[in-house]
Amino acid sequence: MRLTRRSLVAASMAAPLIARPLHAQGTWPQRQIRWVVPFPPAGTADILSRLLAERVAARLGQPVVVDNRAGAGGTIAGALVAQARGDSHIVMVSNFAPHGVSPSLFANIGYDAERDFTHMALFGALPMVIAVNPNLPAQNIQEFIALARQRGAALNMAYGGNGTASHLIGLIFHRAAGISPTFVPYRGAGPALVDVLAGTVECIIETLPAALGHIRAGRLRALAVSSAARSIVLPDVPTFTEIGLAEATGVNWFGFCGPAGLPEPIVARWLQELREVLNMPEVRDRLVELGVEGTSLDPAATAAFVGREVARWRQVVRENNVTAS
Repeated sequence: MRLTRRSLVAASMAAPLIARPLHAQGTWPQRQIRWVVPFPPAGTADILSRLLAERVAARLGQPVVVDNRAGAGGTIAGALVAQARGDSHIVMVSNFAPHGVSPSLFANIGYDAERDFTHMALFGALPMVIAVNPNLPAQNIQEFIALARQRGAALNMAYGGNGTASHLIGLIFHRAAGISPTFVPYRGAGPALVDVLAGTVECIIETLPAALGHIRAGRLRALAVSSAARSIVLPDVPTFTEIGLAEATGVNWFGFCGPAGLPEPIVARWLQELREVLNMPEVRDRLVELGVEGTSLDPAATAAFVGREVARWRQVVRENNVTAS
C-alpha cells in the first residue's frame, strides 16, 4: 500500500486517540525536548518542524528546540536518536532518506530503521513531479514518453543527487515507461532547476514544492506527479497511476518518531498534542503551501509503512546498483 492522502486520512480516522494518564512516568515532560531534523535549515523538513515544534511547546509547557543534524543521508540524526533509547525527551522527523533508503545505501549506519525507533505518525507526503522546459516539444506525459523513447540517451533528465527520492522514483518511472534518458545528477534541487530553466537539461524529476513556483510562473511545464492521487496544488496534472504506471508511484515522506521503547502514555500524549496542532487552520494552510499532503496519527500504520519503504527501496537500490556517491 502506498502512502496517499486518502489512505492517511482514513488511517487517522480509524485510530481515534484515547489519552491516558502518565502515572508511571510522573509528570512529562520534565525538561526541554530536543526535536532532531536530519536536514539543514530552510528545507521542507526544517520548516515543517519549526511550524509544529513552536505550537507543541506552548501546549506541553516546556521548550521544544529544533536541532538540525544534517549529513550522510540523514543517518547522523538517525543514529543520534536511536542511541538515546530510554530518553523520552528526544524525537526526530523520520523521512524517506534516514528511514527508507539510507539503510540500503550506507554501511554501518548505527541503527535499524524499524526496530530502533518508536514510529508514531506520518505528517504527510511530497510527490515528485516530472516537469520540462517549455521549449521541449512535449505537451503532456504521453508525448514526453514517446519523445523519450525516440531520443533515448540523447534526452537529459536532471535529479537532485544519488539515492534521493527524485533519483529512485525516477529510476522506477524509467523502467515502467520503457525509456532510458541520460540521468544527470546535481547536488540538490536548486542547481538542477537552474539548468532546466536555462534549457541546458530538458527535464527534471523533483519534489513538487521545489518546482511549484516555476510551474505556476510558466517557466516549467508539469507533466505528471508520482503520488497515487492528484496533488491538491496541481489538480490538472495526472498521476503515474492514471497513465498506467502505478508501479512507479512513490513519494518523499515525513514522519515523527522517538527512540525505541517510548512508553505508551507518552506516545499517546504526543499524538494528542500533534492532533490539536495539525488541526490549527494556520498549520493546515501552511502544509498546503508546502505541498505536504495527508496525515496519519496511527503508530501501527506508521511502523508498517516504514517497514514497507525499507523493503521496497532496498530492492530498487540493489537492482540498480545505486551508491551514495
